[in-house]
Amino acid sequence: MRVTLIADSGATKCEWCLLVDGKKKKTIITDGLSPYFLTAAQITSLLEKHLLPKIKNFPPKNIFFYGTGLANPANAKVINSVLKSLFSKANIEINHDLTAAARALCGKQKGIACILGTGANAGYYNGNKIAKNSPGLGYVLGDEGSGAYLGKKVVQYYLYQTFDEELMARFNKRFNTSKDEILNNVYKQPLANRYLANYAIFLSENRGHYMIENIIEDGLNDFFFTHLYKFKESWKLPINFVGSVAFGFKDVLKELCNTYELELGKVLKAPMDGLVTFHK
Repeated sequence: MRVTLIADSGATKCEWCLLVDGKKKKTIITDGLSPYFLTAAQITSLLEKHLLPKIKNFPPKNIFFYGTGLANPANAKVINSVLKSLFSKANIEINHDLTAAARALCGKQKGIACILGTGANAGYYNGNKIAKNSPGLGYVLGDEGSGAYLGKKVVQYYLYQTFDEELMARFNKRFNTSKDEILNNVYKQPLANRYLANYAIFLSENRGHYMIENIIEDGLNDFFFTHLYKFKESWKLPINFVGSVAFGFKDVLKELCNTYELELGKVLKAPMDGLVTFHK
């Protein structure tokens, strides 16, 4: 019995897929495992509680873990040490989430791979590895076009009362919050990126209103300008996207690609199916 465990971890959630002899056996969802926000002890505790009981009869021989922030060697070391302590006999490979996106979207072909989920990133994939990529600056300094970035714009429009009366009323009904509560969650509570990303749902629920469309288009345009314009390969190869924001607003991505004369490739909600195919 050949057992493989594949993990795709964003900032918000981590999807685990158990393969037995190349076939999908089970999918498990846990909280996201970012060493930027969680200690090794916290990650270990989370996995002992939410992952191990569900795969106890299937000890993995190979583990492929893809996660946000793992281009940083210190973060990759944390994840590797946790997995080694829990799965001492397994072969473990740790990769950045951009590699997951590239393998899921492009397989072994060249292409541009982009992530637009809670966070954002982009890179040129040469069919084997990420050869060029944007620096991952996180939600405070970067993540243009991400859920956290768009959610922050929604919150700004609300707090500055930029929204018209109709949208202000819809926001109040949808979230029932206050300035003090928002500021407390952003500045004093952990995982502010996840908190802000929750507000991006307001955009998809109110499509058609010119203010909503402006926020979406401006945010995604910031992503194109900041990331895709940095790669000359963007004009030669398909631009592929993965993530909930990309999937939800693929009509806007198509318009922007047409405007900038770029070729839109695949747009996936999540990379796991592509990763399963890649690792079979």
